[in-house]
Amino acid sequence: MFSSQEYLEKKTGQSGVGRLQYLQSLVTEFQDTNKEDCKEQVLANLANFAYDPINYEHLRKLNVIDMFLDSLTEENERLVEFGIGGLCNLALDKQNKEHILASGGVDLVIQCLSSRNEETVLNAITTLMFLTTPASKPAITRLSVVECMLRFQLSKNSRLSNLATVFLEDYCSRQQVKEARQAQAGDAVGIALPAEPQQT
Repeated sequence: MFSSQEYLEKKTGQSGVGRLQYLQSLVTEFQDTNKEDCKEQVLANLANFAYDPINYEHLRKLNVIDMFLDSLTEENERLVEFGIGGLCNLALDKQNKEHILASGGVDLVIQCLSSRNEETVLNAITTLMFLTTPASKPAITRLSVVECMLRFQLSKNSRLSNLATVFLEDYCSRQQVKEARQAQAGDAVGIALPAEPQQT
């Protein structure tokens, strides 16, 4: 359930730690720690806060969207998972979407499609759908991505197969799907994929 500003103020009281201050402390902890498990926990917490629109302004002020984007290039798969989860939670908001798109987020999210982590892949597909605008659609539905979705559609994993089907039916034209099928038949190289994402 989403929180209202009035509810938050009532809950924290005058002497309570403010939401912005608390989020700032998480960001500082993430930046200051060298321990991977601490970074994972903090990024997971920030991703959870990204679910509630009441936090969006604070998260933008603290550059958390950029933290999520930066985490997508980490070698630590857990950081990638929490980063894409945070972006997925934020991406429906117009301001957040514009920031992600202007920061090269589409290419970073597309890279997550080749993760071996199931949650990362599912969040990446969902985030691409949320980021789709008339201007971003050509990049999001490029041939390599449509080919990728066709392969995911054949997955034994029903969550992955169903989400890929939604992407193909709702975001791609029949012509795009046809061209991707032809490219696959010609053995064209698309996005490198694992056999099946591993469940976490």
